[in-house]
This record gives sequence, structure tokens and C-alpha cells, in this order.
Amino acid sequence: MSFANNKNYQIYYKCHGSGPAIVLLHSFLCDGEMWSPQVKMLSGHFRVINIDIRGHGRSDVADATLDIYDLVDDVVAVLDQEGIQSATWAGLSIGGMIALRAAFSVPERVSHLVLLDTHAGTETRFKIAKYKTLVLLTKLLGIRPMLNIVSKLMFGRHTLREKPDLVTHWKEKFAAMPLVSIQNMVDALCGRDSLKSRLVAISQPALVIVGEEDISLPPPCSAAIAERLKDAKFVVIKHAGHLSTLEQPDRVNEAMLDFLSVQLPSIQVPSIQVPPIQDDG
Repeated sequence: MSFANNKNYQIYYKCHGSGPAIVLLHSFLCDGEMWSPQVKMLSGHFRVINIDIRGHGRSDVADATLDIYDLVDDVVAVLDQEGIQSATWAGLSIGGMIALRAAFSVPERVSHLVLLDTHAGTETRFKIAKYKTLVLLTKLLGIRPMLNIVSKLMFGRHTLREKPDLVTHWKEKFAAMPLVSIQNMVDALCGRDSLKSRLVAISQPALVIVGEEDISLPPPCSAAIAERLKDAKFVVIKHAGHLSTLEQPDRVNEAMLDFLSVQLPSIQVPSIQVPPIQDDG
């Protein structure tokens, strides 16, 4: 485990394995544990850099106003410390927003993109009002009364019904995030710029993944990204909501391995056997 410094913020990360570098960037309210099923799979073939985004996990609290480009700089500080010039950037939700902006602001540091359950546009007025109301209620009542609402935004209906232990574990982790970090990260998300008209300029090959049951950033958000990018593969994960890496890890792993084995043919990645999904009765 290590820390990199960017403008006096300490950014926590862990490295695993060796080979071409891949950076993992988690969702809002999560930390690097969100990628645990993928780290195990990827570290046999790649140098995996699993980062706690500022304000999350073991990284410093996000105690001042920031934007998503500040978070790009945090990742670059990690890459600089590790002596890595270019890497695949894999990000879910805000992690994907960071990766997309890196493709514009530091394109030489981005070799490939893996974008999960994310969005290239601005936030809607309705969602801005909704999220800021949740932050206000959290200030007044604490985060625990909000956890059932948050869990329905983060997990699909299949996971909520079939994997209650997973949901309970992550609700406890959501509750541990400092309120000041929540507020400043919500402001960064709500104030983000739109990249929609610029996506065609991204030349890096991309894999775009989305959970079929994601209600936070529904499949059309990801489909629009894939349609605008020059070189993108689009995959919908059945029985997954917003946190697809946790909800259906085998299917996410399969999609990532398929993509990376084509893009990096020198890496001999084995196929993985994914059990068939049983349709809901």
C-alpha cells in the first residue's frame, strides 16, 4: 500500500501484479474494495493500481471545493509516483467520469478506457435537486436514515432481493464516508461539464459496460457514450444495477478480459467460465 501527494492531498492506492498498467477508479461512496473481484482476476496479467479516490477510503478527506479534473490530477500523481507513463483507465460512475476527462486532459497517459455505469453529460436539474436534498437531510439527520434510499440507487433489484449480505456490507461502508467529503463530491458531480459533443475526438479503444438494472445512470447513458466514441464495444450486464463489478463480478470480468485480450494480444489471458443466469420467475 502507498500514498501519492497531489497539492497536499494524500491519495491511497495499492498495486498488484505485473505487466501493462491498469488503473481502477471506483464509484462515489465506495473505495477500492469495490474492485476486489476484478483485482484478483487482473493481477495475474496486469500491473493493477487500485486507487481510493479523494474523499473515500484511506485517501484524505475532500475538505474543499473541487471538480472532476482535480481527481484526474490525483490519478496522474499516482502514475508519476509509480513511474507509469500510460495505463488503461477503468472507472465506474464518477470513476468513469474521471477516466473520460483524462482522455482529453492527459491523453498521453491513457492507453485504453473501460467505462462502467457512467455518463458523459451534465447532471439533470431534477437529479441535482434530489442529490442536494439528500445531502441536506444527511446533515440534519445523519447518513443512516438515508441508507435505504442510497442502496436502491446503487444496487439493482436482483441484488437487493438475492444478495442482502452484500448490500448490508456496503451500506456500512457508505455510512463511514465523512459528510464533508459527501457534500464536496456531490457538488463536483452536480457541477460537471458535458463531454458529449467531444467524445468523437477520443481515439483510445474503449469498453463500455452497464448494469441492465442501473437506475442511477441507466443503460441509455452508457449506450450514448459507446455510440459517440470512435472505437467502442458496448456490453449490458444482466441482473446488475449501478455497482455492476460487485453485483455480477463474473460477467464484468469476462467482458474486461475479452476486451483487454484483443487490445493487448501479448497478454495471454485465459477464458473464464461464467455460469448461466437464471431468469427471474
